[in-house]
Amino acid sequence: MQSDLLSDFEARGLVQQSTDGQALREWLATPGRRVYAGFDPTADSLHVGHLVALVLLRRVARAGHEPVALVGGATGMIGDPSGRSEERNLLSPDELAANIAGVERQIRAVLSSTAARVHVVNNADWMRGVGYLEFLRDVGKHVPLSQMLGKDSVKSRLERDGGLSYTEFSYMLLQAWDFVHLSDALDCRVQIGGSDQWGNITAGIELGRRLRGRDLHGITCPLLTKADGTKMGKTASGAIWLDPKRTSPYRFYQYWINLDDDDAGRCLLRLTELPLEEIRELDAKRASNPAARDTQKRIAEELTRLVHGDAGLAAARQATEIFFGAEIVSLDDDALAEIFADVPSSEFPRSVLEGDGLPLVEALKATGLAQSGGAARRTIEQGGAYVNNRRVADAAHRLTPRDLAGAATLVLRTGKKSYALARFTG
Repeated sequence: MQSDLLSDFEARGLVQQSTDGQALREWLATPGRRVYAGFDPTADSLHVGHLVALVLLRRVARAGHEPVALVGGATGMIGDPSGRSEERNLLSPDELAANIAGVERQIRAVLSSTAARVHVVNNADWMRGVGYLEFLRDVGKHVPLSQMLGKDSVKSRLERDGGLSYTEFSYMLLQAWDFVHLSDALDCRVQIGGSDQWGNITAGIELGRRLRGRDLHGITCPLLTKADGTKMGKTASGAIWLDPKRTSPYRFYQYWINLDDDDAGRCLLRLTELPLEEIRELDAKRASNPAARDTQKRIAEELTRLVHGDAGLAAARQATEIFFGAEIVSLDDDALAEIFADVPSSEFPRSVLEGDGLPLVEALKATGLAQSGGAARRTIEQGGAYVNNRRVADAAHRLTPRDLAGAATLVLRTGKKSYALARFTG
């Protein structure tokens, strides 16, 4: 459905910088325009910080245009210096190829449900085979050094002790040429990206004017940060990735559930496709009853479904319910380890489950859920002991292989929230 894309971006706080607004609106008034965003394959998965660009491209599609996602097979060999204090480690060809495949797969998965025509391109396809002298002659001579040195992304690095390598300095030329090439090949005249990309985007706009006499346009959005200014998507255990092998749907879901109220409203606007009226209703609910966490729940649902599909959302919900007391069935050891990653874990030889089995009293004591055998018995007799979230009221109960929740794991609990994992090995 055709809509005013720029006004939509502005209403959701997605515009930090842009070129001439009137010219942009005129260009985007015709359906089927191509708009691109770039993704460098620095890892085999995108992370939460890339969600803004992915959602921007989804909104491009919803507005009746065609999103173009560029995977930087060429630029990824160098690394973008924008927003960084030191040079990236260079990737081997095999690492880069694996990263490209992973990133392309995620981009297609997120954009495919828009029902629009989606273009996924790799700048290595047009940079491969281009000679150094040829590139300097055809592109480099049209980019004044003063223009490059004036970009904030370059100036900030030059002022630091480590400086900026010539390799990184060349990144801006490559990205500028990408923009011109896409305007040639796909008539793509709008580039979008994070605010740290403004220097690279405007370099492409200026190169398009010098080389082709063509008007190109740029829009940047605010970086995804918390209210305190730090980057969103970072936790004590590392980045929140879109690949379920790196960050499980449960942990992804829980990240959004645990958002601070100060961050939740902005994420609702910028990362979901909910109508503005519904967002205002959720804002009002959050103001009147923040403890209900309605905004966080809705963000978690929308983004987990977007990234991991309905099955991933169902698994995340199931895992959440289990942590809050639902009976544990049909989960493997890896899933249990993920859900209960932050609770104490104890190992036992598998043999203790055979024959008469391991007394529950001993298991509670060994895992630290009870201070003594007597305390363990009292907890069981008073109805406060659970195996896989099923209450066990018999103090003589012995754990056998039938009690395992996974192949080698069971979950013990006392009271409402005191958990421990028991792992049986050998």
